[in-house]
Amino acid sequence: MRIGVMVDGGTAGEVVGKARDLEVRGFDSVWVASFFGHGLEALTAMTLAAHETSRIELGTAVVPIYYHHPAALAEQAVSIQQVADGRFTLGIGLSHPFIVEDWLGMPYAKGAAKMNEYLSIIRPLLDGVAADYTGDHYSAHAGIHLPDARRVPLLSAALGPRMLKLAGELTDGTVTYMTGLQTLENHVIPRIRSAADAAGNPPPRIVAGGIPMALVTDVDAARAAVQEQYGGYGDVPTYSRMLDMEGAAKVADIAVVGDETVLSSFLDRLEAIGVTDLMASPAGVDDGAVERTIDFLTARL
Repeated sequence: MRIGVMVDGGTAGEVVGKARDLEVRGFDSVWVASFFGHGLEALTAMTLAAHETSRIELGTAVVPIYYHHPAALAEQAVSIQQVADGRFTLGIGLSHPFIVEDWLGMPYAKGAAKMNEYLSIIRPLLDGVAADYTGDHYSAHAGIHLPDARRVPLLSAALGPRMLKLAGELTDGTVTYMTGLQTLENHVIPRIRSAADAAGNPPPRIVAGGIPMALVTDVDAARAAVQEQYGGYGDVPTYSRMLDMEGAAKVADIAVVGDETVLSSFLDRLEAIGVTDLMASPAGVDDGAVERTIDFLTARL
């Protein structure tokens, strides 16, 4: 199982600095989320990090499809891939109604249908093939003509059955968030694998992330801090359903907090159930927790 880290940063220097540090430490990948209005824009961050690193994989987790026409996003991704020399992976997703409808004033309904059309356009373009598609929500009849263009791997944030089926059929895998071990093992992984197999695709990549993790001695205090910092995710319908499926009453219940044995057991279990990549989310539950957790993960590389 490959190990990467999700990073954030309000400035270009912060994002690039974190990417450089993770590369020096030997991590396999670094991921940046796209959360409108908060922090450096994800595709900009990837471009800068690509220019300032040389080995580590760079991925978005994830860019909401409502922000970009699929052909426009494909052109950006192919351009970033040229800067990254083949190290860039594009993760996309639907985002959430409160962002799309309340913040951006766009209709969120029929998300799976929109994603199907979006993937039908962006997938060939990322593969270097012209798109020729007319849909109810998106259409494109064009190619990307960039010298020395390289294929861009594509992941889709998929948690529900329809989205997992689309991810298995039309992408290289999925990237999850706030999804516990049991739900990954019994729901996410079997469904996307089955869809990929039925479509004649290779086994999909499973990038598991968004589970707060911290190397600590005071577990109770750490869980309380996790709930204070991350508890709002439990009010988002998509993640609330994943918590219900896991049998977790709140976000703190899926957090991985404790000593080296606890964290090692979690990593071993992830690998055993078929997760191909950990997108670690070190949680700042106390002074030094993020650094201790990164150091622990470094030792596991």
